[in-house]
Amino acid sequence: MNTPTQIQHAIHTLSSAFAPLNCIVMARKKDSFSFTLVNEHGIARHSERLYPQQYQKPEPLQAVIERIQSSLTA
Repeated sequence: MNTPTQIQHAIHTLSSAFAPLNCIVMARKKDSFSFTLVNEHGIARHSERLYPQQYQKPEPLQAVIERIQSSLTA
């Protein structure tokens, strides 16, 4: 899989994991991207930049998702 396809797959995975929050991609730069999770009122709940080592394989991406989910519920 090439990098743009991997990024699209990661964004889809993040969007699914955090629904009903909206996952908005703020900036793509080379092989990394920033995303912000926004609630239904447009309030940002979390923002982060992901790098290839975090999204190219399922395990690191799942670890990111679990870490964010726990921070959102804290």
